[in-house]
Amino acid sequence: MSLAPPGIEVVDLQRTFKSLRAVDGISFAIEPGEIFGFLGPNGAGKSTTVLMLTTLLPPTGGRATVAGFDVASQGPDVRRHIGAALQEAALDPLLTGREHLRLQASLQGLGKPARDTRSAELLERVGLTEAADRRVGGYSGGMKRRLDLALALVHEPTILFLDEPTTGLDPQSRADLWEEVSRLAREQGVTVFLTTQYLEEADQLADRIAIISKGRIVAEGTPDALKGEIGRPSLEVVPAVAADRDRLAAVLGEFGAPTAGPPGAAAVRLEAGADGLAQVVRRLDAEGIALQTFDLHAPTLDDVYLAKTGERLTEAADDGAPVAGAAG
Repeated sequence: MSLAPPGIEVVDLQRTFKSLRAVDGISFAIEPGEIFGFLGPNGAGKSTTVLMLTTLLPPTGGRATVAGFDVASQGPDVRRHIGAALQEAALDPLLTGREHLRLQASLQGLGKPARDTRSAELLERVGLTEAADRRVGGYSGGMKRRLDLALALVHEPTILFLDEPTTGLDPQSRADLWEEVSRLAREQGVTVFLTTQYLEEADQLADRIAIISKGRIVAEGTPDALKGEIGRPSLEVVPAVAADRDRLAAVLGEFGAPTAGPPGAAAVRLEAGADGLAQVVRRLDAEGIALQTFDLHAPTLDDVYLAKTGERLTEAADDGAPVAGAAG
């Protein structure tokens, strides 16, 4: 019986740009055939990690192996086993989709019959058969991302790196790409390293997730396990009269620890969970506080991020700025 190819192992990996440590001693392991989500805002260190693992940027500390080969000393071996679709697709607007794939297949050493067969197969897989002979300059953003994925798969890699692959895509294009990535892992056993700042993407796709913030991993586990660490749901309430907000917050504070909520709302993590809602309603009624909205939220990955870092991922993604040299 043949053994599955090795996955990825990272031990105390570091990357410093001048005085800034963009990746600060991270460690994790990815099993063969696993979809591993690397979740965090812009500037957290996601893209820098990908560049190191794909041998495009040397680490300044620690070590990492990909497909069983050291990224610092065995770069050619690593590159033979991986495919990568990075944030900026290197596509020529004057070439067609089919010409891109034939060129990539030629660079990978495939003969002409194999080039044509493989190109046609991949164009069909990513839904670009009808657009195959159109120039890429006329492709939509979603079509370009799907072509970039096809190019990364030409040589049938055992490990695939996807660096924020759905940024800027419409919902249908995003869903199509999710389906193809899931199929690659499920049917072909491809190991997928996926960086994203989209909570839904990580939740839908990843078998396990590592949350990175300011160059450090702050949490790791399955999506359900991470959300289970939070445990209790949160209650967000907006008063009908804005002046009642502080009084509302004081009452809710009797039922759990305060947490972040939307503007104008008071929010708590309910100690008694959903079972305590009736008591909260009675208490607010006794205080005569009229309500505009009353929302109960199950724990989310954003709640996990908030618990681990003190800020919401959505806010961090809006405010984060890429570090010089690709520290995204």
